[in-house]
Amino acid sequence: MATAVPLSTKYTLPILGYGVLQVAPEKAPEFVAKALEVGYRHIDSATMYQNEAACGEAIRASGLPRESVFYTSKSPPDQHGYDATVKGFEASLQKSGLDYIDLYLLHTPFGGKEGRIGGWKALLEAQRAGKVRSIGVSNWGVHHLQELEDWIQETDAKEGKGTGGKISVGQWEIHPWLARKDITDWCAKHGVVVEAYSPLVRGLKMHDPLLKALAEKYGKSPAQILLRWSVQQGFVPLPKSEKENRMRENADIFDFELSADDMKTLETGKYETTIWDPTTDTS
Repeated sequence: MATAVPLSTKYTLPILGYGVLQVAPEKAPEFVAKALEVGYRHIDSATMYQNEAACGEAIRASGLPRESVFYTSKSPPDQHGYDATVKGFEASLQKSGLDYIDLYLLHTPFGGKEGRIGGWKALLEAQRAGKVRSIGVSNWGVHHLQELEDWIQETDAKEGKGTGGKISVGQWEIHPWLARKDITDWCAKHGVVVEAYSPLVRGLKMHDPLLKALAEKYGKSPAQILLRWSVQQGFVPLPKSEKENRMRENADIFDFELSADDMKTLETGKYETTIWDPTTDTS
């Protein structure tokens, strides 16, 4: 769990995160505190989750040095453009009660090109002001990513290298039944670290014969097989659990390695989303 992935900024991202999607605000302080106690040093929240304040509370109360805990949040998914993103970011920062946010993502690609570029400009300003250390996107398709990358390159050419910023991290629903090879290949080419949310497929595949066979072979749980697959793909998985034993189980994935052949068997070729799929937005 101490392994950290280098970002395009000078910072690093812990290889395993604790996701708090659908964790009730009143329960989040307890669960985040427990995750930190177990050893997680990467907490992933969002405006939409309505638990940013609870996450910040747990981080502050942990007694851990602030720089040792990597905290992520995301913009309101239904608000786009420069002004809305400025407002959303400031609200996220205030709710957290932290001096800075480690990573802030544009949660969706909605709002058209103007909304996407405007939101990016807002994050660049927050980054330059030291309010956020790294910035990125979530749920963007390759066409959205390339559009932003083109704008970054054009801005760098006009105003100087680095002025357009850098997409440090991208976050998507990713698992063997939704591998998103087009997106992950694009990210690899452009130095974008990939985070995988819903890496456990929201529990829908735990009895799948493919997973069960691998779990038996390696003496691990189906969840551990899925998380190990994610790590070996070079992703940063963000599992969620409200039970301490599951938190510990999800972290116990660094004492084994799936063989190349077994990794191959997990290439299902499926495209099965479990929540939503903003990557297909054409605005």
